[in-house]
Amino acid sequence: MKKTKVTFNAVKLDYSCELMRALAHPLRLRILQFIDNQGVVNVNKIYNALKIEQSVTSQHLSVLKLAGVVFTEKSGKYVHCKINYDCVDRAQVAVSNFLGKNKKTA
Repeated sequence: MKKTKVTFNAVKLDYSCELMRALAHPLRLRILQFIDNQGVVNVNKIYNALKIEQSVTSQHLSVLKLAGVVFTEKSGKYVHCKINYDCVDRAQVAVSNFLGKNKKTA
């Protein structure tokens, strides 16, 4: 059996892990769906509409922001959020490619 050497880019691998972790949480997916429906939304509207605590909302938005999925912009005393669709599209393509490769070998 021929051995194949596999190498990983540690930075890309770490980012991919953070991105998938950010997108793998049901509440974060609800938050993203709400933001998607609104376009640009105030953080207060997110936690009021989804009936979750402000601190919980902030923690989840922080994870999404660190992964690059959400952009935030402060306007006065309000923070507005919008989705980074380029990031979400790249994640979708990566997952589709992974699943497509697994289907062929299974």
